[in-house]
Amino acid sequence: MELHLETVALFSLKLAYESEDSSPILRDDLVMGDYQRDVFELLVRRGDVETIQVKVGECVGLALEAIGGVDKPLGRELEKLSAEFAGCQMIEQLYVPLIALREYLKDIQ
Repeated sequence: MELHLETVALFSLKLAYESEDSSPILRDDLVMGDYQRDVFELLVRRGDVETIQVKVGECVGLALEAIGGVDKPLGRELEKLSAEFAGCQMIEQLYVPLIALREYLKDIQ
């Protein structure tokens, strides 16, 4: 799960900060500092669903802003997927909406 969380953060931050004329954002970039796999691994081990949701929400919020917000079709779908993820209450419930978020963000890159 930690890898998927990191990937959602990476794809979100790529949408928010990466431009065509700049170097690509990679997993070891400074912008990924709070969203790396080991950070998520600790949160998963603790069962800290709320903090995981906050961290993913921060990244998805930046991506949502970058694609034009909820007034755009891409933004409405991202908001829907994000809300499904945010609605989970247990670690075990995060997996399916997390994969949906990851795949959507990958597709809209």
